[in-house]
Amino acid sequence: MIKDYQSQKELRDYYDVCIIGGGPAGITLALRLAGNGRHVVLIEGGGHEYAEHSQDLYKCTSSGLEVYPGETRLRFLGGTSNHWAGRCRPFERSDFAVGPAVNIPGWPIAFNEMDRNLSGAMDIVDLPPQSGFKAINVGLDDDEFEADRFLLSPPTRFAQKYAKELNETQGLDVFINCNCVDLEFDSKTGRIATIVVSDYEPRRERIKAAQFILATGAIENARQLLNSESLAAGGIVSKDGYVGRCFMEHLNVEMGTFILKDGQGTDVRQYFTTDAFVKEHHSGKGNVTASLVSEVKAYGRMAAVKDFFENLVCDIGVENKVAFISKFDCPGDGVLGTLIEQFPNPDSRITLLEERDTLGMKKVNVNWALRPEDRNTIKSIGMEMAKCFAESGLGFVKLEECVYDVSVPLKVNPHAHHMGTTRMAASPEFGVVDENCKVFGVENLYVAGSSVFSTGGASNPTMPLLQLALRLADYLNHQLGPAVGTYSGAGVFLDVPS
Repeated sequence: MIKDYQSQKELRDYYDVCIIGGGPAGITLALRLAGNGRHVVLIEGGGHEYAEHSQDLYKCTSSGLEVYPGETRLRFLGGTSNHWAGRCRPFERSDFAVGPAVNIPGWPIAFNEMDRNLSGAMDIVDLPPQSGFKAINVGLDDDEFEADRFLLSPPTRFAQKYAKELNETQGLDVFINCNCVDLEFDSKTGRIATIVVSDYEPRRERIKAAQFILATGAIENARQLLNSESLAAGGIVSKDGYVGRCFMEHLNVEMGTFILKDGQGTDVRQYFTTDAFVKEHHSGKGNVTASLVSEVKAYGRMAAVKDFFENLVCDIGVENKVAFISKFDCPGDGVLGTLIEQFPNPDSRITLLEERDTLGMKKVNVNWALRPEDRNTIKSIGMEMAKCFAESGLGFVKLEECVYDVSVPLKVNPHAHHMGTTRMAASPEFGVVDENCKVFGVENLYVAGSSVFSTGGASNPTMPLLQLALRLADYLNHQLGPAVGTYSGAGVFLDVPS
């Protein structure tokens, strides 16, 4: 049953599993584990709808490239599925066969470990399991780019679709407005003994469970670990460790514009780098979307007008009033958009600030940083796409200078795909969780979601993170053994110091 922790503090004395975070990964895990007879508690810091007092807890600073960390996440039941666009594409076999072109290893698990949960993940987001990921257009006539293949979920809003199950699944307690503010690690047992939760007063209480799962998103998963003084004292989290490192995003690069030749139509075209391309250029993967603003051809005549308004904005300070003009793509211009893989980079990271939020947790800074290898990926994709466009007879591409000249500052925006801050690795030398998503050095703490991604590939993260959530649920069901009797009694209110 879903209860509001602000007014109903009816926790059990003990749970098999405590899940922190009510987004796609957390809800999937809660229903799968409780459905197998476990006593599960799912806690969500937000309520049923967007609320400023909850969203404010996501406020953080941003350095390096602008990633808009406060604006690209939602802090209420259902998480960012509440504004998800629904695009689904799984990882490829090659994502697991070859490590990234940097000095950090890739995935420690085989592709089959992901692939066996594909149909289950598709069902969760309302995709027919046997529908297949189909290309929406023909590929270019070469070995460099193929037609991209993906499916669109309706999109699934997890809090709405699974409301009945969250309310009625036996053994499942769901608490909204219930914020995790500390992970209490017992170095003698090597386990999380309890977590401290808080409403917005703030009044606090402890939850005991056999297993704990963090499922709060890439930024908040790292923040929870970094904020735990007991994990730091136990050596699980350290300044030089990987917690918070290798924050990854998909790169939305302002690649350039194009003109289609007559007779080529006006449909959106989407292309994806081939494995041969990645091998030849030692690059990451990427999607390139070619779309026309309008069928009316003006061939960039508005370019001079755009430049005029951009300069005018700086002089008279009326950004909001003319931004739509300075950023408008003139009718007939073709625009190249991208979704490009970022390589793992230890300097791209989440770090703690001294400033604390209203619940007493330290805030964080997000430093989104690229590597030279990422600029090589962008340059390779841009140059080859322009070449293939011309050679295939589609039209002509004009690239932005920053694409082919790496000395020019890059024009790039994020896709709101936060990944990698608790990455999966074979050892703590290069990651935070092991192949079973268990935090190194802690016997009963797991992490779910895209923060465990070893590499990001060039596809939206929702489908892969659901595949991993299903895999983790199967693993925990095995670890917990046969489900046993029922627990009774409410939790005891504790006076936990702020």
